[in-house]
Amino acid sequence: MADPIDWAVAELLGHADRLAARRWRGLVWLTGEVDACRHAALLLWQGGDWQSPLWVAPDAPSGLAEGDWLAPGRARTRLGGEQDLLVVDAVSPGAGFDPDAFGALAGTLRAGGLLVLMTPPDWGERPDADYARLAEYPFRPEQLTSRYLARLAGLLGAASEVIRWPVGDEPLLPLLPALARSPVPPFGDADCLTADQAEAVVRLVRQRRRRPLVITADRGRGKSAALGIACARLLAAGEAEILVTAPRPAAVESLFQRIASLCPAGQRQGLAFVLNERQVRFVAPDELTRLAREGAIGGAGARLLVDEAAAIPAALLGEWLTAFPRIAFATTVHGYEGSGRGFAVRFLERLTREAPQWQGIHLSEPIRWAADDPLERLVDCLLLLDAEPLPASSSVSTVWQRILPDELADDEHRLRALFGLLVQAHYRTTPGDLRRLLDGPGVGIGALVSDKTPVGVVLTGDEGGFDLELAERVARGERRPRGHLMAQSLAAHAGCREALTARLRRVVRIAVSASHRRGGLGRRLIEAEVVRASHEGIDLLGASFGAEPGLIAFWRSLGFVTLRLGLTRETATGEHALMMARPLTEHGEALASALTVRFQRALPGLLAFELRELEPEIAAALLAEGGSLTLDATDRRDVEDVAFAKREPALARPALQALVRNALARGVLAGNEPLCLLVAWGFQGRNSEWLAVRLGVSGRREVTARLRQAAAALLASTSPTEPG
Repeated sequence: MADPIDWAVAELLGHADRLAARRWRGLVWLTGEVDACRHAALLLWQGGDWQSPLWVAPDAPSGLAEGDWLAPGRARTRLGGEQDLLVVDAVSPGAGFDPDAFGALAGTLRAGGLLVLMTPPDWGERPDADYARLAEYPFRPEQLTSRYLARLAGLLGAASEVIRWPVGDEPLLPLLPALARSPVPPFGDADCLTADQAEAVVRLVRQRRRRPLVITADRGRGKSAALGIACARLLAAGEAEILVTAPRPAAVESLFQRIASLCPAGQRQGLAFVLNERQVRFVAPDELTRLAREGAIGGAGARLLVDEAAAIPAALLGEWLTAFPRIAFATTVHGYEGSGRGFAVRFLERLTREAPQWQGIHLSEPIRWAADDPLERLVDCLLLLDAEPLPASSSVSTVWQRILPDELADDEHRLRALFGLLVQAHYRTTPGDLRRLLDGPGVGIGALVSDKTPVGVVLTGDEGGFDLELAERVARGERRPRGHLMAQSLAAHAGCREALTARLRRVVRIAVSASHRRGGLGRRLIEAEVVRASHEGIDLLGASFGAEPGLIAFWRSLGFVTLRLGLTRETATGEHALMMARPLTEHGEALASALTVRFQRALPGLLAFELRELEPEIAAALLAEGGSLTLDATDRRDVEDVAFAKREPALARPALQALVRNALARGVLAGNEPLCLLVAWGFQGRNSEWLAVRLGVSGRREVTARLRQAAAALLASTSPTEPG
């Protein structure tokens, strides 16, 4: 008599063949004890003629080749690759379900492939080992709830397309519809796999100056490969250099692979591909921005391809739009890395204003699987990759509600609407954020609801509350408890032990429906959090975000002050991380005051050295918090000598710095051009060459003339009777 597991493997292999005939993929939910699950999965692994199978687990099982095993934390290294068997171990000791790894790798499975998810029989009743990444100090993983896993188990149990395989029993195979073959019309491009992709390549190659192209697609539609095919054709046509950028180099790996396959005479050299002295070169967003500002790249004839544009700040995209006459933006609309919805909301309005003749194309036809593939629908449902906010009514009447994770876990419709709002508004929302929303310790959820539909949401996390001994060790760099991002940063980088012993609450996300923006809802969400945090004895309500003048102005208008600015740009965003907070108690007032005084004291020196390349508008916004209304008679006379006589501006630098601070204290906007010019020259030491490029003038003499004009403009708005 045949072994039951051998028989089950044969059944699964036959089912995989039937899926392949339909260009579908399937999910096998393998449940049982650890050893039995691993034994069954290995038999399936060995029983089929799999191409590039992959086993995902913290530790490699015995008997597998080195390249066949992958730790979940390295999932992004396989993006652009393909598998036809994917085993995800969420049953072994030390293993757990990693939402981000699962989402990323599911998209690498090709038609006819099986995704085997191994879990214990009681999956969802308690946190698994991967919850260690969620357990912020002082919580232990076993103390957390497991609503997220319970939701996954419930959805898998109810989904008719899932292959359920309890170890020792025969697998329950879903019924497949009759095989229908529809002819695929030829589209005349041997390098492309779909008509969508072929059209995108044509548009890229034929792109005209000042006609930006926007390519959107759900994952698995071949947009990165389309960029690579276009690069290969442009190189062959003689284009000297094509620049590409993305949040991380791994995002363009398939682009380079496609170029290499189409240009066998060329050579891959690190983050570049070279063909007969012509090249395609990857440049990280922060470096690209720096070079563009210096005029080292861009200009007539320059071409830039931006992949995963949704994960790059709109402000940087706007700068590149100006610097590159030929530019294309490609982005995933729904995917494991975040959403293109934020890109659409933030950037396309500016694109329409500055380049009204931009063109767009959406790739809808999948490449690795059929359009009706059941696994894509299932993964989207499990991870809410396709979450969208509900259509909001036109009513402006909204009610604030505090929402408990238990309520969301029991209401899939409400959970999808709220998470869809976060996905739409924030480019960094990932599958792991859904688990944090349901099970993260100290997570607070507030929403503004219009006719039962959430139109605004704010997520918060509690930090601090350390004892004195632990705070001292953290500040000295001897301990690094999990979580507490803001409190630990203030302790480690600003030397503030009190930030760890005080009670902080950080705004983790804030999102407002596109149809309700600019209506004050963001302000209402924060003000409601201020009231709640005050009642609960929180000392500081804080926020951390990429420094940008509009965001700084928003938080300052709500009473937040700057506590810290990161000295380097984040690689993924190209922005400096800024921390601001609003004090809510007397202790919070003292703490915020000490931190702001310390920051303002350090700021001029930082602007002259480490932050020399910070955007002048941001530097001005930060200086505004430490401005002085006093401009004494000596300073005024020095400024007048620069503005209306022939005194060298450098010899009156302190007076011109005082003039800038005075103007900011009087309410001159941080984006005022004369003021920004004086900030860049007087605080950041920008040289004449850089200033000439910014001003659009030819040399040092004209720059000096503009400095004199700027000094005169700011001086004209001051009162001649100000006290000395």
